[in-house]
Amino acid sequence: MTGVADDVAFSKSEMMIVAAARELAGQRVCFVGVGLPNIAVNLAKRTVAPDMELVYEAGVFGARPARLPLSIGDPTIVTGATAVVSMFELFAFYLQRGLVDVGFLGAAQIDRFGNINTTVIGDYAAPRTRLPGSGGACEIAINARNVFVIMRQSSRSFVERIDFRTSPGNLGGAEQADAIRRAGGWQGRGPSVVVTDLGIWHFDETGEMRLDSLHPGATLDEVRETIAWDPKISPSLSPTPAPTADELRLVREELDPEGIYTK
Repeated sequence: MTGVADDVAFSKSEMMIVAAARELAGQRVCFVGVGLPNIAVNLAKRTVAPDMELVYEAGVFGARPARLPLSIGDPTIVTGATAVVSMFELFAFYLQRGLVDVGFLGAAQIDRFGNINTTVIGDYAAPRTRLPGSGGACEIAINARNVFVIMRQSSRSFVERIDFRTSPGNLGGAEQADAIRRAGGWQGRGPSVVVTDLGIWHFDETGEMRLDSLHPGATLDEVRETIAWDPKISPSLSPTPAPTADELRLVREELDPEGIYTK
């Protein structure tokens, strides 16, 4: 455990979840992925974005889950929902119409331009590890107005070249990505923020990640050791505010009491 919030120690994972939730302040409609995105979005719903509508891939719009969903098929996501529709209707009439403000995704690998791999590690024909795949992530990455990513940072995950491009980010740079988005009729603007257990990254005018905030206890040396390229560092790099006691209480008592994501 590292850091102090109102004299309470917190872990790197808790800092990452809290920082990701805060990034959702002011957002209206969020398409939720499973795992870490799930807990971060549900924390935001309880704190900085109480009016945010949660959308789950299974076909639920405006979800108000009574507890943290275990998966996109968990019956609790139907609790108090505005609408429950087929997956086709959700993707065609909500996501592809441009009605989703934020798609919140996880990743196994990411490159400097925010391209995501959740398909395989190694060669596609003979991978070292086969991952869950796209699910709806590719459609979300293309059509959500903004894409937020939450993932732990390591040299295995922040790579110079991803092994498979499951979900496009800024492709080879902002200029190329903008041209392809226009030609393809994509609704989204691409990745906006990547939150890790070390800091918060946004994207500059070239479409490349830039470190804007450093979490308590993290160092720039640690950042550079866990990334495959020479990272861009904001000249106004700031420390990430530590979690509050109330944010930690929500994470520990309501959202992840067994510590599945936070240990």
